[in-house]
Amino acid sequence: MSTSVPLGPVIDTTVAPDAARKVGDLTPDLLLTQEHHMCPGCGEPLVLRSFLEALTELDVAQRSVAVLGIGCYTSFGMTMDVDLIQALHGRAPSVATGVKRMLPDSIVFTLQGDGDMVNEGLQEVIHTAARGENVTCILLNNGVFGETGGHMTATTVIGQRTKNSLEGRDAEYHGYPILIGDLLARLDGAAYVARGSVHNAGAVARTKKMIKRAFEIQRDGGGFTFVEVLTMCPTGWFIPTVDGPEYLHDTLGEVHVMGELKEGGRIKSTEELYAENVKRQHEIESRLAAGGLEEEA
Repeated sequence: MSTSVPLGPVIDTTVAPDAARKVGDLTPDLLLTQEHHMCPGCGEPLVLRSFLEALTELDVAQRSVAVLGIGCYTSFGMTMDVDLIQALHGRAPSVATGVKRMLPDSIVFTLQGDGDMVNEGLQEVIHTAARGENVTCILLNNGVFGETGGHMTATTVIGQRTKNSLEGRDAEYHGYPILIGDLLARLDGAAYVARGSVHNAGAVARTKKMIKRAFEIQRDGGGFTFVEVLTMCPTGWFIPTVDGPEYLHDTLGEVHVMGELKEGGRIKSTEELYAENVKRQHEIESRLAAGGLEEEA
């Protein structure tokens, strides 16, 4: 089944719109520096900004603890003004569990890549969710081991070219990708499971809402929350930097579909999310054709 969602109309961004206005500070309060060591076109810094802004807006930064996995994003520990712990490869959810049990009033979250979480530490996140630990796990999913040069991971989609699947991932030889969000959503201990993306501005805004919602549920003692974010890795994908967002949308986004997989006890499948996204895109196109989009609250 194809799960591609139309990109929609192309908007000219070479000049600012007439009604453009600055709506807030461009740098999150908890971001110590905008300098980073990520490759050009990497989507992970966008996720960093999103969860730092969410922590500030919820006024929980002073009692937050981040647990970092092993990957390119590990260097973020030097750029964010949040208490943090460095975990061994794949073990961040278990470390977060220990922190939360010792400091129950804190906001504890992990930051992991797909190689760290779904390859090296799959059992850690599954058992953490099954126990209903009141922590939040954030997954940066680009479908490759970016730090080691673009090798295949458990989330790499069928046909995706990586350093050790040069002809594309083959189901018969390599197996099928793990849709980790779908898997966790079906565990009773999981209170909220969502999948976002950072391939365009709208996706970034929607993803930030997901992360903020996950933190809110944890703050209120709701249980395990999980947000998967599809991120660009042009270097690991062996493509030009400018092609990263479209490649993400057309490759990973075809399989790992964006949306809320579990909210308020209701579980949705990836197929349901796809149908919702197509419907939403058609509504947006109709509103644009009718004269534009009104600002939503």
